[in-house]
Amino acid sequence: MGQMELHERIIGSKDWATVLFVLAFTLVAVNRNVFAVRFAEFSKLGWSNKYTKIYKDSANMQSWFTISLFLVQVISFAFLLQFVLSSFGLAGIEGNPIFKTDWRTYIQLFTLLFVFILAKYLVEKIIATSFDIEEFSELFNLQKVNYRAYIGLLLLPVNVVLFYNDNINPVILYIVLVIIVIASIASYIFSLRNYQNLILGKIFYFILYLCALEIAPYYFMYYWFTKA
Repeated sequence: MGQMELHERIIGSKDWATVLFVLAFTLVAVNRNVFAVRFAEFSKLGWSNKYTKIYKDSANMQSWFTISLFLVQVISFAFLLQFVLSSFGLAGIEGNPIFKTDWRTYIQLFTLLFVFILAKYLVEKIIATSFDIEEFSELFNLQKVNYRAYIGLLLLPVNVVLFYNDNINPVILYIVLVIIVIASIASYIFSLRNYQNLILGKIFYFILYLCALEIAPYYFMYYWFTKA
C-alpha cells in the first residue's frame, strides 16, 4: 500500500479582502448618490453610448467620478488576476506559488496594475504628441477608461463570489476571462468606430500607436506571468 502524504492547506485571513470590497462598494454608492444622473447614464454603457457622447471632454479624465471608478477597476482586476494565478498554479511576481487569500500578493498585484496603467497612459501621451495625434489619444483614452471602469464595476460582485467560495470550478474562471476579453474587444471596436475619421487621417501613426501601446505591453505582461 502506498504511503499517504499529507500536505498542509494554507488558509489566510479574508478580513483584508472584506475591507477592500466594502471600500469598493462604498465608492460605487457614493458616486451613485453624488452623481446620480451621470451614474445612471454610466450604468447603461453596456448597450448605449450616450454616456460617452455626453462626457466626451478630456477634462473628465481628472474628475472624481472617473478617478474613483478607476480605483474600483484596479481593485477588481487585481482580485481577478490573483484568482487566475492561484487557480491555474501560475507563479507570482517573485516566482512563488499564489494563494488567493494572501494579502501581500494582492498588494503586489494591485501596485503592478496601478503603475502599469498609469505608466502606459503617460507613455501614450508622449508618443501621441510625437505622432501629432493628441486629440485622438485623449478621446480614445477617455473611452478606454470608461469601458474598463464599467467592466471592473460588473466584475466586482463576481470577485466577491470567487473569493469567498473555496470550491470554484476552473471552467468558471475561463468563462469570466472569455467574457472580459470579448467585452474589451467590443469596447475597442466601438471606440475606433466613433473616431474613425480621426484615425483615417493619420492611419500610419495609428498603426504604430496600436502595435506599440495596445498590443505589446499586454503581451509582455502575459509573458512575464507565464514564464516566470
